[in-house]
Amino acid sequence: MTIWFVVVLIAHVLGFLSSINALMTARTSQGAIAWVISLNTFPYVSVPAYWFLGRSRFKGYESARHIKDKKLQERLKEIVEGLAAYRVPEQEMTQGGHAAQQLADIPYLEGNAVDLLIDGDATFDDIIAGIDAAKEYILFQFFIVKDDGLGNRIKDHMLKKLAEGVRIYFVYDEVGSSKLSKSYVNELQDAGCHIVPFNTRKGKGNRFQLNFRNHRKIVVVDGKTAWIGGHNVGDEYLGLDPEFGHWRDTHVRITGPAALSAQLSFLEDWHWATDELLYLNWEPVPATDGNVPILVVPSGPADDLETATLMFLHAINTAQDRIWIASPYFVPDDSIVTALQLAGLRGVDVRILIPDMPDHMAVYLAAFSYFDDAGKTGARFYRYTDGFLHEKSMLIDSQFATVGTANFDNRSFRLNFEVTAIIADEAFAKEVEQMFLADFENSREMAEGEFDEKSFWFRLAVQLARLTAPVQ
Repeated sequence: MTIWFVVVLIAHVLGFLSSINALMTARTSQGAIAWVISLNTFPYVSVPAYWFLGRSRFKGYESARHIKDKKLQERLKEIVEGLAAYRVPEQEMTQGGHAAQQLADIPYLEGNAVDLLIDGDATFDDIIAGIDAAKEYILFQFFIVKDDGLGNRIKDHMLKKLAEGVRIYFVYDEVGSSKLSKSYVNELQDAGCHIVPFNTRKGKGNRFQLNFRNHRKIVVVDGKTAWIGGHNVGDEYLGLDPEFGHWRDTHVRITGPAALSAQLSFLEDWHWATDELLYLNWEPVPATDGNVPILVVPSGPADDLETATLMFLHAINTAQDRIWIASPYFVPDDSIVTALQLAGLRGVDVRILIPDMPDHMAVYLAAFSYFDDAGKTGARFYRYTDGFLHEKSMLIDSQFATVGTANFDNRSFRLNFEVTAIIADEAFAKEVEQMFLADFENSREMAEGEFDEKSFWFRLAVQLARLTAPVQ
């Protein structure tokens, strides 16, 4: 009895202390209330859950732009000064562009060419061609890397470049790539590749945290060309998985000064993973066939502000004619739902493109709960039926488009390290429009009352799934 009394006492003390931490650090009042109640009423389960999943801020990670290293600060100052000739003039930027630039802490840069890469073959053929063309170095970062056909194809091309003396820096997420074989890593290391996991459990106070992911997908070659988008490295992203079939995804290739913004994001992550500073090419080289303004926006749980949330919220609030969104996981918070409702009331053409095929069941179910909320003011929901939709793209009016790694869910908004390219160009926006229209043709539009016609048990499962939205 004494032992059990001590165990119960310790559990409740830990629950109380953890609830104070939750109260002081939770990013939303709803999250704080949920944790405080659960930690004090049922600490036996809630305390371990909070220690592993509860935090929404990443301790210890300092972006390269804020590292208090004198040499780096001096170098970064030189880098920014070197980009001055390509900064979009303040008088030419919209209020939305200025706000996005403030969030990114990286300037909007012109002098770029951008190419839309639809689906896996186009994306990885292009990336591999870029790897083959590298002269000095390759920066390679993906959330998931698999030791399969595509993974080995990329590895073989890297081995050839390493033999030519090209430096390769390779980062993969330790959770997303947990099944990556040691032999794959060792073979690259033995050939001279600098390959490391992005360890989110590194650092004081992070040892027990499993809640954060580095979800970025970035490739940079020689500081001149960058690739950003939704694909990971695996055969299923080429549509070769019989369970999913056609894998619908989108990447972009950026050539020009904005590639250096993607390089800076990689530099930050490399510094966290290795405590090393990379000395790379920071001389901006304008594209010969374009002058597109591009802003690369890294976001993550180490930011002072909720960069991703504010970026997408501002895009929705400033849309005048249309806001089209494609995301495999649509589990937004109340602020995003409210913004979508207001956009609908303003007469904005609001369309949400999500998968019809479930990937993660809780996310799939939760998305149904937002249909009525956003649909009440005119938002239209489309469910993609030609395979699995995994792209993360957005079209705002006729001028702005985004392609990146962030989904419309709490994990991407608050818990993942993400990166998004904002492209301000009517010609590119027209390409994205045509891509969306093709996707809508391969989708079914949800009808009013569709959710109400589902069985009671399905609707109950949907509401239960919505309760788990903060940790999805």
